[in-house]
Amino acid sequence: MVRPYQRQNIALFLDSLNYKPRSRADQFNLAYLRQDNWEYNDSLVAHPGEGLWGALFRQPRDAVGVREEHFEIFASPVAHFVVGSDQAEGMPFVNTRGIQLHGSIDGKVGFYTYVGENQAAFPDYVDDYIRRNLQVPQEGFWKSFGECGVDFLTARGHISLQATQHIDVQFGHGRHFIGNGYRSLLLSDFSNNYLFLRVNTRVWKLQYTNLFAQMTSDIVGNPTGLFGTVEFPPKYLALHRLGLDLTPRLQLGLFESITYGKPGGGFDLNYLNPVIFYRAIEQQGGSMGNALLGMDLRWLPLRGLSFYTQGLIDEFVLSEMRSGENWWGNKYALQFGAEYANVLSINNLDLQAEYNRVRPYTYAHNDLFRSYTHYEQPLAHPLGANFDEMVGILRYQPLPRLQLQAKLISARYGSDTLDANWGQNILLDNATREREYGNVLGQGVANQLFIADLTASYQLWHNLFAEVRYLHRRRKNALLTEDDLTNYTSLGIRWNIRQRHFDF
Repeated sequence: MVRPYQRQNIALFLDSLNYKPRSRADQFNLAYLRQDNWEYNDSLVAHPGEGLWGALFRQPRDAVGVREEHFEIFASPVAHFVVGSDQAEGMPFVNTRGIQLHGSIDGKVGFYTYVGENQAAFPDYVDDYIRRNLQVPQEGFWKSFGECGVDFLTARGHISLQATQHIDVQFGHGRHFIGNGYRSLLLSDFSNNYLFLRVNTRVWKLQYTNLFAQMTSDIVGNPTGLFGTVEFPPKYLALHRLGLDLTPRLQLGLFESITYGKPGGGFDLNYLNPVIFYRAIEQQGGSMGNALLGMDLRWLPLRGLSFYTQGLIDEFVLSEMRSGENWWGNKYALQFGAEYANVLSINNLDLQAEYNRVRPYTYAHNDLFRSYTHYEQPLAHPLGANFDEMVGILRYQPLPRLQLQAKLISARYGSDTLDANWGQNILLDNATREREYGNVLGQGVANQLFIADLTASYQLWHNLFAEVRYLHRRRKNALLTEDDLTNYTSLGIRWNIRQRHFDF
């Protein structure tokens, strides 16, 4: 599974459903999805609403729109306003205003763009992360705002082309997520947006995705004041995933990626070959990129019940594994999860449980050109490496417009110190590792992390949510005499934008 999804594919999926809604909430959700992709639904296209003043919100998703025979464009406002409190001085808040546009030309060329202006002061542990790492999670260039806030611009967009009936191409700036779980150990959307070319091929029982991206290797600390005077060095990612529907209830995905670059270097055109193993290119060209291999699997044994898994190999030597001496170079990641819908026959009560485990030094390399990072942020799990984690999520929709979610995260990881690289920070040169053998999960400074995140969302209008949230985070660090504790409560309104989550 590769996200984000395309609207046309969502509409086709809805049309293919042979499903009778079991509850009012199910009926509402199906109607919502059809309305959110209304341009692919003939009945909604033929009977638009009157809207406001006969012009605005004729379809609830779009503030304004133009739909002609060979051209269409729709615009929607984006807003996210949050006020909160925690035990730290000051008041956490989020203030986001923006706009998103999407449309198509001749029914074959599509386009999407979003731009948003943001000022925010995050809960104390997120602010500590920003000041320590000099990066805002999921964002790029930023500058200080007030005493403890940040100011940043978010922009993403792409053009898409339906090359054939079964092949579509996208080019733009954005992020991607590979997998079926809450976390992804292959590619997540935790880092900043990046320039990408994505080719999707769907034929027979195969789904083949090629992703080529230009990323940023090293920001040289906080970029504030450097804008326009320093060119951040690029790095490159080439990735492909082959998905196969083994049966209607069993799907398998095979994954391979290469991260590479060097000062003054450019993109290697050899990687544009979409149907070759990247390791073969490396061997023939003498490249020293960071190669990752992985797989994902999803099985649906019963209606409402599914199991999924992911596995990733960064480096692996079977003889070293058999020796049992915990060689540093045996670097891999594993995920196991399950989802149970309508728990105990209670409609719209869903449970998800997930376990993630990543060996020390996984994703890291000898320099930032080859580490599995972008804008000095992990491309996979936000904790980096050298951890294991349990995630439990309970979702309940007791009323059509009301959604409740309880999320619990418990993680154990070993952090690095200023003069010792134990394998958690994947930005560090793995040549500075502490030892060759005897490397075990959680080595270094022991940390125990617990997060409880409770959210209630009520949909006032299409994609307009009023939310109340409580987050409790506690981290025990072996070097600290007191726990790192956060209790954060917030009220917010968001419109056409996802809630921000900082689960680390």
